[in-house]
Amino acid sequence: MMVIVVNRAPPRLRGRLAAWCLEVRAGVFVGAYSARTRNRIWEQVLSGIDDGDAVMIWRAPTDQGFDFATAGRNRRMPEDVDGLKLVRFFPPTGEAG
Repeated sequence: MMVIVVNRAPPRLRGRLAAWCLEVRAGVFVGAYSARTRNRIWEQVLSGIDDGDAVMIWRAPTDQGFDFATAGRNRRMPEDVDGLKLVRFFPPTGEAG
């Protein structure tokens, strides 16, 4: 199983994702595909996300039981910590740090 969440995605990308997955909420796509097909779908996301952002989550044989990838600029960015993939939060845009 995989889940793709897009924000500020162009309509053409959302339409392409809807051809492969079920859009269960606005911008939330769910499907069950092989790793090869999942990678091809993610390539479409990477080439079509423009100024938006996206995350894809899928079942994987890791300690966490899943893995994920992100695209675009977002406050939440993945970071590997001793073999675990965690999320680092950046300060909101315009906030002094």
